[in-house]
Amino acid sequence: MRYEARLSGSGGQGLILIGIILAEAVGIYDGKNVVQTQSYGPEARGGASKSEVIISDETIYYPKATHLDLLLCMNQKSCDEYYLDLKKDGILIVDSSLVHQVPTNKAYQIPFTRLAKEELGKAFVANIIAIGAIAEISKIVKESSLTEAVLKRVPPWSADLNKKALKIGMEEGKKAEAFIPSKG
Repeated sequence: MRYEARLSGSGGQGLILIGIILAEAVGIYDGKNVVQTQSYGPEARGGASKSEVIISDETIYYPKATHLDLLLCMNQKSCDEYYLDLKKDGILIVDSSLVHQVPTNKAYQIPFTRLAKEELGKAFVANIIAIGAIAEISKIVKESSLTEAVLKRVPPWSADLNKKALKIGMEEGKKAEAFIPSKG
């Protein structure tokens, strides 16, 4: 089993952090083999950013994602740029607050940024909401493992806020369905 995930968007959206959290949750707490890589533009804030997580029950010989099982897009540019790397049956999850032109009729569209602002008053936890939704939709990580990894990585003063964000994400993931328009 090899599972490839790419978490993409703009610098400052916390994509590197949630890539690390996902890798730690799967590797340390779920006991699978995992590799996490990251890439971001020279502009720390606002430039392109992506984090890739490869999960396997065997040795991972190549650490780059080439045929994505899951793609998270937190902005339009990342959706446009990376969609073609998604497998035919892969999972596309977009932040519908910021991605308005989805290139397929089958995508999970969840307003992560809007939920973070409206439900928690803090846009910076949109990434934690997203990783919660990813866990529910993909089933690639146990909820308890993800919670543990989040709490180990976020500052202690923000633990309660991040727990709430993770819960919102998981609830959104449970009720989300890939949008497929009706025919006619």
